[in-house]
Amino acid sequence: MNIILAEAAEIVDRQLTLTDYRAEHIVKVLRSEIGDRLRVGLINGLRGYGSISALQKKHPFSVSLDIELSEPLGALPLLDLILALPRPIMLKRVLSQVTTLGVGTIHLINANRVEKSFWEAGLLQPQEYRPHLLRGLEQAVDTRMPEIRLHRKFKPFIEDFCPSLVGDYSYLLLADAAGEYPLVDVVREKRGRVLLAVGPEGGWVDYEVQKFREQGFLCCSIGERILKVDTAIIALHASITAVRAMR
Repeated sequence: MNIILAEAAEIVDRQLTLTDYRAEHIVKVLRSEIGDRLRVGLINGLRGYGSISALQKKHPFSVSLDIELSEPLGALPLLDLILALPRPIMLKRVLSQVTTLGVGTIHLINANRVEKSFWEAGLLQPQEYRPHLLRGLEQAVDTRMPEIRLHRKFKPFIEDFCPSLVGDYSYLLLADAAGEYPLVDVVREKRGRVLLAVGPEGGWVDYEVQKFREQGFLCCSIGERILKVDTAIIALHASITAVRAMR
């Protein structure tokens, strides 16, 4: 945890008092003392520092911080993600990892090779997936929470919703190991935001690939090796970020 995140309502008279896992982390992991300054941020808001004014080192842990917030909310990440819904245990990892890397919106969609039972997972409730997003923000020292949007049917998503979405991006990329375009060559061409679509464990079926093509997506690859979804997303995101950083 590289930043302590809080809701605006938790700060009263510029003081934040913690009694949950954040207090335990400050005491047991950071081993902080009174007077120490820690990175603090408001979820979807300012960042800054908190100075520890009171500390309870034994259970129940308690930490009070005097808050100074002056750094603005970070810029919107340049990449948004369309992701065929993975199994819940993998989705937990993906949400935390892509939030750490930086993503604005995550569209979780259905696909032919997505198990129907995945849509019944409790993880799709905001109160269940939010902690995984927070862990990603805490790692990255960011406060901007990604938006999660659920699309339970593929055809309405690709035919009805997608046309109103794609105009916001300079790059529309469909990840596929058999893709005809090397990813790094495509993203060198121009600046702008990226919309990246990543399929399920078994890959996209031909019908889905064609539907994405009709919306203007380029079928791109980072190599012939077949990767698990969580590995593929990190590799794709890192490749895009690296190329953009060299410009």
